[in-house]
Amino acid sequence: MRASGYRGAIALLAAFGLAALAGCGSMSSSIPFFGKKSTAAAKPACPVAVILHPLANTAVFAATGGDMKPLNVAYYGVFSDISAACTVTGDTLHAALDNVIVAERGPAVRGNEVDLNYFVSLTAADQTILGKKSFSVHVTVPDQAKRGGVSDHVEVAFATGGRPLSDLNITVGFQESPQAIEFYKNFRGR
Repeated sequence: MRASGYRGAIALLAAFGLAALAGCGSMSSSIPFFGKKSTAAAKPACPVAVILHPLANTAVFAATGGDMKPLNVAYYGVFSDISAACTVTGDTLHAALDNVIVAERGPAVRGNEVDLNYFVSLTAADQTILGKKSFSVHVTVPDQAKRGGVSDHVEVAFATGGRPLSDLNITVGFQESPQAIEFYKNFRGR
């Protein structure tokens, strides 16, 4: 009886081993196993895509030439999120970006629409700007709502200068007007 129990256990372990090996065979395209190399080509990753913190907010004023105070702000802009997908051709990085931009009504608001300007740039580890593109986005805030937002899809191409992707960053932020720069010198809360 012991011999048959022993044989049953060996048969059960062999069955589990074969099942495990069969499962590993389906993973061979992504994980090297028993000396096999992956046949799937790795896609190039994007450089890190970040929103520059000091330029993640902006202010648009009701009238030009007035005081740059919170009571005169028509809209605040908030750069909320970014995602990127990239391809590389030679030494050119092609990036498709989806940016989430929010407009919030300020005390001096008139109407339901605002245009906000932002940029996308490619920078090297030493902060060298390799390329920069500017964009404008139109945001409509629904009636009776405090905020409205858009997802803005843009595509850019920048020369990498032969640098590896790991040494590069995609940076975004609002293109600040002189009024917004003056405002944020005095009022940092927004």
